[in-house]
Amino acid sequence: MKAYDITSRLTDTAADSVARQGAEEAALESHLLALQEDYETLKRVGADERRLADAKLKMARALVGLERGEQAWPLGREAFDTFISEEQFESAADCCEVLFRAEQPQSIAALGQGIWLAVTYPIDVELAVELLNHVVDETPDDADGAAVAATTALFLADVRAQGTQRENLVFFASQILSNVARRHSEVESQEAFDLWRDRLELREPEKFLVRLRNVVDVLVQDGWWFDRDALQARLPE
Repeated sequence: MKAYDITSRLTDTAADSVARQGAEEAALESHLLALQEDYETLKRVGADERRLADAKLKMARALVGLERGEQAWPLGREAFDTFISEEQFESAADCCEVLFRAEQPQSIAALGQGIWLAVTYPIDVELAVELLNHVVDETPDDADGAAVAATTALFLADVRAQGTQRENLVFFASQILSNVARRHSEVESQEAFDLWRDRLELREPEKFLVRLRNVVDVLVQDGWWFDRDALQARLPE
């Protein structure tokens, strides 16, 4: 009887999970339909490219949520080009995050370009940390790239965020870095952690940010979608 009750409960739980997933998918499909209608309206009234790009990004994000990355890609990619031309770098980096999650052939290159934008410009720090955390997830345990990305996330959280957001992001990024140290070198104590950071030169921004540049170059290789030198030349002194 007890075994039957346990099996019955497990079956009910699985059914509830399937039902919730179906409801969430239906809601997202409905949301996508509304976004598509809004986009067609914007085109009909002659909205500017910036508003159309915003609409494309929203549709791409919804399509990724529905695991339709192939359909999301062209929308996100077109939106990215518009945001770069309009110098809306936070929105461009947001596109890169969506394009990475689309899981298409150039998704890794999109991630690298999003990180370059996130570090170069003072964009939303939560988005910057999210992009860098993707590198941690994608990097082998014994590679130094995860340590560099996690350290950069902690650095950006510390210098860009304020108040409660800073406390939360610093804690989150610190946990990421601790987990990286554990999987990279089996670090378990504070002393070992400090020695590990010293060995990998993770205390000085002028060193780990140069190494991050190398990580980004590996991600993007020859697949850059914008001229980095031209953008850097327009940065304030």
